[in-house]
Amino acid sequence: KAILREGLEDVKQFFKANGSCRLPLSPSLLVKGIVPRDCSYFNSNAVPLKLSFQNVDPLGENIRVIFKCGDDLRQDMLTLQMIRIMNKIWVQEGLDMRMVIFRCFSTGRGRGMVEMIPNAETLRKIQVEHGVTGSFKDRPLADWLQKHNPGEDEYEKAVENFIYSCAGCCVATYVLGICDRHNDNIMLKTTGHMFHIDFGRFLGHAQMFGNIKRDRAPFVFTSDMAYVINGGDKPSSRFHDFVDLCCQAYNLIRKHTHLFLNLLGLMLSCGIPELSDLEDLKYVYDALRPQDSEADATTYFTRLIESSLGSVATKLNFFIHNLAQMKFAGSDARPALSFAPRTHSIKTAGRIRDVFLCRHERVFNPSKGYTYVVKVQREGAGDAAFVQRTFEEFQELHNKLRLVFPSSLLPSFPSRFVIGRSRGEAVAERRKDELNGYIWHLIHAAPEVAECDLVYTFFHPLPRDEKAAGTNPAPKPADATWARPVGKVGGEVKLSISYKNNKLFIMVMHIRGLQPLQDGTDPDPYVKTYLLPDPQKTTKRKTKVARKTCNPTYNEMLVYDGVPKGDVQQRELRLSVLSEEGFWENILLGEVAIRLRELDLARDNAGWFALGSRAHGTL
Repeated sequence: KAILREGLEDVKQFFKANGSCRLPLSPSLLVKGIVPRDCSYFNSNAVPLKLSFQNVDPLGENIRVIFKCGDDLRQDMLTLQMIRIMNKIWVQEGLDMRMVIFRCFSTGRGRGMVEMIPNAETLRKIQVEHGVTGSFKDRPLADWLQKHNPGEDEYEKAVENFIYSCAGCCVATYVLGICDRHNDNIMLKTTGHMFHIDFGRFLGHAQMFGNIKRDRAPFVFTSDMAYVINGGDKPSSRFHDFVDLCCQAYNLIRKHTHLFLNLLGLMLSCGIPELSDLEDLKYVYDALRPQDSEADATTYFTRLIESSLGSVATKLNFFIHNLAQMKFAGSDARPALSFAPRTHSIKTAGRIRDVFLCRHERVFNPSKGYTYVVKVQREGAGDAAFVQRTFEEFQELHNKLRLVFPSSLLPSFPSRFVIGRSRGEAVAERRKDELNGYIWHLIHAAPEVAECDLVYTFFHPLPRDEKAAGTNPAPKPADATWARPVGKVGGEVKLSISYKNNKLFIMVMHIRGLQPLQDGTDPDPYVKTYLLPDPQKTTKRKTKVARKTCNPTYNEMLVYDGVPKGDVQQRELRLSVLSEEGFWENILLGEVAIRLRELDLARDNAGWFALGSRAHGTL
């Protein structure tokens, strides 16, 4: 900090002598001074400076930049240029991936300036709002976006931005082999746009722990990102859209393989250590797989998404990074509640006279569960305010209070664990009484506890409370925007059917709207096909089994080889969706019969087919 203060004095003297100057990032950025109170530094290895300059334009905001010393920013410039070209290709093809691409400029050997994107936060800061183990939890990103987008339409728009930008980041980081991906160099804007920063390692040059690569997954795609996309912890039809976007974006870049190889080849002699020989170019060639067909590439990238989503190594890497950053955290940092956009105090909100937990309510958005309605009475206020809080939010309040106060000053918190298989309603009723006792003791605790900012922020109405003020909202499914009509039998399957060189190609893409099993659990669905008539059962083909989902994604190609065109016209494709049941007989979830003569097999026939059953005459 002392070194920073000295340096800022020097910069001030520069502006006194020179009046104004243009920033290297862009000739259009004209500044006349520095704002010391807004300047600080980051806690990464190179300790970059966060600088704020006064804009010459009196109506313009301060211009915030990062100055780095110790990193070769030519590599960052090159990476951003490649991502910019990818984005241009996507936009030209009518696909706007909502990418955030910032300016970066190398001003000398191992130094340079980077543009700061406003209203953005690193994934680490978002996750540690839920504790140091926040990187293992599913809800942090969704809760953060909900906090900054309280309106239903705002939140839907933010989720849409997230789906597109996350898909673009997955494709770009995979193709360019961008490594050293941890939660401090992935950022999220309050509008839902996700983007990566700090491209110090690319083309597969991963950091190593001994003989182990630090980046074990193909790219960063974790369960908390999937939670935002699905609107909960179960796969929804929005996940199908995400996979389709990824595969479409990947295939569009593959068409321009030679462009990227030529551009990177031109840079081989410029002295960037990680782009120095043909092996580095081969990494991009292998990632783009130009020899594959579009269908094969779609299947390949779908498997990469599944592999990344199932990677525990990524979350462990995030967690280790959280621990490493804890030693840098300032001791003056006060804990804050992750679901509250701003802090409130007894001065700003008014003294609380009484609190009472009235009832519990079933909620479906952003996920299924129970919320507790608390009546808050303040001194001098005519009407009571009503706030809705979940059990997890009460628990977060208690955990944050424990960081500030000794346990002896705090009331005991109800146990989270439930013995046996109690019904949700019964558990919610029991917790209502326990939480009522907890909040009564809390506001009658020692004044330093009862009147602290954490307590007053917790009981202050949020935008979601003002919307539902004291009402009993009707249950609304989490997937409302994308929900299928109630009563539809069996769901739908998305297929792509084509015929070429005596081969019939059936791409099984997605299924949506399957019914849960009789015991209420989600099925383990897979797809089985036959070409009828087939008395010997020789045309059976199967996909892999998807686990515990009513909306599975497959993107698997089933091929029938050596089928003459005249023969295909006489055949019927019988497709069944079954749930794998281990030792018991597999359960039929729906089936469809497609007469191939009714399709134009000279082109690709892609679309949704309704699933029915022979028993109900809806096949």
